[in-house]
Amino acid sequence: MAKQRKQFDSILKLEVVRMIKEQGLSVMNVSQSMDIGVTAIRRWLKQYEDEQKGGRGIGNPLSAEQQRIRQLEQENQQLRMDVSILKKASAFFARELK
Repeated sequence: MAKQRKQFDSILKLEVVRMIKEQGLSVMNVSQSMDIGVTAIRRWLKQYEDEQKGGRGIGNPLSAEQQRIRQLEQENQQLRMDVSILKKASAFFARELK
Protein backbone atom coordinates (compact mmCIF):
# COMPACT_ATOMS: atom_id res chain seq x y z
CA MET A 1 0.00 0.00 0.00
CA ALA A 2 1.44 3.36 -1.05
CA LYS A 3 2.09 5.99 1.59
CA GLN A 4 0.02 9.13 1.06
CA ARG A 5 1.76 12.50 0.91
CA LYS A 6 0.79 15.04 3.51
CA GLN A 7 -0.95 18.14 2.24
CA PHE A 8 -0.14 21.49 3.85
CA ASP A 9 -2.05 24.69 3.27
CA SER A 10 -0.39 28.02 2.52
CA ILE A 11 -1.14 29.41 5.98
CA LEU A 12 0.79 26.62 7.70
CA LYS A 13 3.67 26.92 5.25
CA LEU A 14 3.90 30.65 5.82
CA GLU A 15 3.77 30.16 9.59
CA VAL A 16 6.62 27.63 9.46
CA VAL A 17 8.70 30.04 7.35
CA ARG A 18 8.04 32.86 9.80
CA MET A 19 9.05 30.66 12.74
CA ILE A 20 12.40 30.12 11.09
CA LYS A 21 12.92 33.64 9.74
CA GLU A 22 11.55 35.76 12.58
CA GLN A 23 11.99 33.57 15.65
CA GLY A 24 15.36 32.20 14.57
CA LEU A 25 14.44 28.55 15.03
CA SER A 26 16.42 25.97 13.09
CA VAL A 27 14.93 24.00 10.22
CA MET A 28 15.67 20.75 12.03
CA ASN A 29 14.00 21.94 15.24
CA VAL A 30 10.82 23.02 13.43
CA SER A 31 10.85 19.82 11.37
CA GLN A 32 10.93 17.60 14.44
CA SER A 33 8.45 19.60 16.49
CA MET A 34 5.84 19.82 13.71
CA ASP A 35 6.55 16.42 12.09
CA ILE A 36 7.29 17.97 8.70
CA GLY A 37 10.11 16.87 6.41
CA VAL A 38 13.26 18.98 6.30
CA THR A 39 13.21 19.01 2.51
CA ALA A 40 9.69 20.40 2.42
CA ILE A 41 10.58 23.18 4.85
CA ARG A 42 13.67 24.12 2.85
CA ARG A 43 11.57 24.20 -0.31
CA TRP A 44 9.08 26.54 1.41
CA LEU A 45 11.94 28.78 2.54
CA LYS A 46 13.28 29.00 -1.01
CA GLN A 47 9.82 29.70 -2.37
CA TYR A 48 9.28 32.44 0.21
CA GLU A 49 12.63 34.05 -0.61
CA ASP A 50 11.86 33.91 -4.34
CA GLU A 51 8.48 35.54 -3.74
CA GLN A 52 10.06 38.28 -1.63
CA LYS A 53 12.42 39.06 -4.51
CA GLY A 54 9.45 39.42 -6.84
CA GLY A 55 9.80 36.05 -8.55
CA ARG A 56 7.09 33.49 -9.02
CA GLY A 57 8.62 30.82 -6.85
CA ILE A 58 7.67 27.19 -7.21
CA GLY A 59 4.34 25.58 -6.46
CA ASN A 60 1.43 27.44 -4.95
CA PRO A 61 2.21 30.92 -3.68
CA LEU A 62 2.66 31.36 0.06
CA SER A 63 1.83 35.01 0.59
CA ALA A 64 -1.57 36.53 -0.03
CA GLU A 65 0.07 39.10 -2.28
CA GLN A 66 1.55 36.41 -4.53
CA GLN A 67 -1.76 34.52 -4.57
CA ARG A 68 -3.49 37.70 -5.77
CA ILE A 69 -0.82 38.28 -8.43
CA ARG A 70 -1.25 34.74 -9.77
CA GLN A 71 -5.02 35.16 -9.83
CA LEU A 72 -4.71 38.43 -11.75
CA GLU A 73 -2.24 36.87 -14.20
CA GLN A 74 -4.68 34.05 -14.91
CA GLU A 75 -7.53 36.52 -15.36
CA ASN A 76 -5.37 38.64 -17.67
CA GLN A 77 -4.50 35.60 -19.77
CA GLN A 78 -8.18 34.65 -20.06
CA LEU A 79 -9.14 38.18 -21.11
CA ARG A 80 -6.40 38.23 -23.76
CA MET A 81 -7.73 34.96 -25.19
CA ASP A 82 -11.26 36.37 -25.21
CA VAL A 83 -10.11 39.49 -27.07
CA SER A 84 -8.25 37.36 -29.59
CA ILE A 85 -11.34 35.27 -30.27
CA LEU A 86 -13.49 38.38 -30.65
CA LYS A 87 -11.02 39.90 -33.13
CA LYS A 88 -11.06 36.74 -35.23
CA ALA A 89 -14.86 36.56 -35.11
CA SER A 90 -15.27 40.21 -36.12
CA ALA A 91 -12.83 39.74 -39.03
CA PHE A 92 -14.77 36.66 -40.14
CA PHE A 93 -18.14 38.43 -40.04
CA ALA A 94 -16.73 41.51 -41.77
CA ARG A 95 -15.64 39.31 -44.69
CA GLU A 96 -19.08 37.66 -44.81
CA LEU A 97 -20.84 41.02 -45.13
CA LYS A 98 -18.86 42.00 -48.25
